[in-house]
Amino acid sequence: MTYSNTYSLKDISEHNHQKSLWVIYNEKVYDITEFAQDHPGGDDILLEYGGKDVTMVMSDMDIHDHSASSFEMMEDYMIGTVKLTEKETLHRRRLEILGQEKESKTFSELDFKPAVTDAQTDVKTNQFLDLNKPLVPQMFQLRFTREHYLEQVHKPRYLNRPADFFGHPLLEPLSKTVWWVVPLFWLPYVGYNLYQSMHYGNLPLTVVFFLFGILIWTLLEYILHRFLFHFDDRMPQHQLMYLLHFVLHGFHHYLPMDRLRLVVPPTLFVVLAYPWISLGHILFPPFMSYGVIAGGMFGYVCYDMTHYYLHHSKVIPFHFREMKKYHLAHHYKDFEVGYGITSKMWDYVFNTVLTYN
Repeated sequence: MTYSNTYSLKDISEHNHQKSLWVIYNEKVYDITEFAQDHPGGDDILLEYGGKDVTMVMSDMDIHDHSASSFEMMEDYMIGTVKLTEKETLHRRRLEILGQEKESKTFSELDFKPAVTDAQTDVKTNQFLDLNKPLVPQMFQLRFTREHYLEQVHKPRYLNRPADFFGHPLLEPLSKTVWWVVPLFWLPYVGYNLYQSMHYGNLPLTVVFFLFGILIWTLLEYILHRFLFHFDDRMPQHQLMYLLHFVLHGFHHYLPMDRLRLVVPPTLFVVLAYPWISLGHILFPPFMSYGVIAGGMFGYVCYDMTHYYLHHSKVIPFHFREMKKYHLAHHYKDFEVGYGITSKMWDYVFNTVLTYN
């Protein structure tokens, strides 16, 4: 049976309720509205996947084992095929690659702990970096297409030791930062700016400016993560750009559990923060700028500590358990959405919320 009707992912996503329930399976679109009420497992699970691609779910016997007759029955509900843009095709391919990893199904477990990667097998299979050698020199020497680089750098690997980054005795220590260095380095600067703001003699306004600075940081956190660290498909096709991407953020997706490369080294963040701090002093009068900068830098410290906490701790249930699942889903399910670390607020504002099961 063939159908000439084609539907975009946006059109399909709107059919996600009891009155109109569509799903995608193997690039085909199915209207299962009538079938949902007779589904042996109830309609709740079907509504959960309404408007989405169920190819991997239908093929995963750990989630639910479907008989051959159930696949044949689906043909009665087929209404057309999926019409994908080039960007959507790339996105689906990337999701499929992540979905092949065992961790894509276990990341939400409370005691989640990924298995160590076999470096020799990995480099032979994926034709990417050798985890037993310094990584940055390889980025200079090897040649990839942009798509191969993006697919591989976002496919997580795991070592039981810090990776060799530069392979140079002087540069290597600069790439490693233990988590407590961040508050030790930056909180005195926060205190200095608070003191300068309070020096003007209006404590309530200092508090307001401080909170405003924290709010500004939450937006910067989102903007930097989405548009700087994930400038993936906007990246020029040049090896030096891949290297820049790798050093800024690609490494974190490549080895997300490397404890010494999780928080931002102070030397790097000084470079990143200086333009924003200067802009704050230009935009606001002194009594305000000091309070806003103090809040912004405090927000940054909270961000980096939260990021480390989500990756390496059994978090408390309040707020952080959900944010841990949410952030790990960004690593193991879909790295093109879900940019919030400390909260989902700006993901909701800009429609980049990551949904996962």
